[in-house]
Amino acid sequence: MLFVGLVLPQRFSMPVEGASSKSYHPKSFWFYPWGKSGTHKGVDIFAKEGTTVKSSTIGLVIYTGNIDLGGNVVLVLGAKWRIHYYAHLKEIHTSSFSWVNRNEKIGSVGTTGNAQGKSPHLHYSITTLIPYIWRIDGSKQGWKKMFYLNPIEYLKFIP
Repeated sequence: MLFVGLVLPQRFSMPVEGASSKSYHPKSFWFYPWGKSGTHKGVDIFAKEGTTVKSSTIGLVIYTGNIDLGGNVVLVLGAKWRIHYYAHLKEIHTSSFSWVNRNEKIGSVGTTGNAQGKSPHLHYSITTLIPYIWRIDGSKQGWKKMFYLNPIEYLKFIP
């Protein structure tokens, strides 16, 4: 399993059907201040409620369920031991410990968790189990940057 995580190809696709770079703010990653979480550790991709959310990469679904801030969430362990976090889903269309392919439907855009009362969107973030120590900086919660990757850097190359 360790070897598989390192050799899986890392190819990305837009997780929200029909979304483009105009569907999210290009500087929203690591924005401070950001509500209860302090610093925004992902990107919010806005779309009509119920729009299909697809896995942005292949991987193992390690969790599906509901948490306070994220609402309905799906976590996918993908290539390079990176965890892809999909939050505020209206519905979840996958199950824990299942395998998903890139572009496979895993849920739909919603307003669950701390997104209640806000415009429907998918909060998408990428964390790494292998800390990138060189990414630590002096920003608010900067030490946490060693565990978070900017998803916008991956999404901006998707047509």
